[in-house]
Amino acid sequence: MKKYVDAINKEVKAWIKLATSEALLEERVAALDNLVQYVVDKVGAQDEVHINFICTHNSRRSQLSQVWAQVASYYFQVPAYCYSGGVEVTAFNDRAVASLERAGFSISQSGSENPRYEISFGEECPTIQAFSKLYDDTDNPSKGFAAVMTCSHADENCPFIPGADVRLPIRYDDPKEYDGTKLEATMYDARSLQIASEMFYVFRQASARLSK
Repeated sequence: MKKYVDAINKEVKAWIKLATSEALLEERVAALDNLVQYVVDKVGAQDEVHINFICTHNSRRSQLSQVWAQVASYYFQVPAYCYSGGVEVTAFNDRAVASLERAGFSISQSGSENPRYEISFGEECPTIQAFSKLYDDTDNPSKGFAAVMTCSHADENCPFIPGADVRLPIRYDDPKEYDGTKLEATMYDARSLQIASEMFYVFRQASARLSK
């Protein structure tokens, strides 16, 4: 695993070190463990792991979850394909993009109205493609995936996700409420750090269980 970790750029590795030192809230562990078990069961059955993170606008929390889950999958070498989607199409919010850049990711953009982003966390690491889309967009899996609901609105208003193996609520508070305030960058980074911490927990636990 060391060679894969070494391939991650030092800024992202520093953020990972910070994230993995965060204590998880006990009340969130049960929900996270459901995702751990899904990953373990899929890998154990020699099936591909597909995870679709879903929130209303696919602009902040679901995008951050996709990115950090994909990095954690790579870090622990537990193969998974991570996606995100929404109930509406907007854009990957530029404040969330900026937070990832502060965490050390290199990000290139194409387009303007709903930009597509290529996200890199190391020259020899796979890049991550991100843009706002519906949860059932053709870029996302249509069956055999875990639907992870990252916001209360999407969770409560999408009672059925076609094709999903399981539906798992792992909700995050929206940093949007701090837009335009002095706390904007701080709160976006705090949410990104929380998501990173929890996704690294998921894949660390999955790796440990699979190695037994």
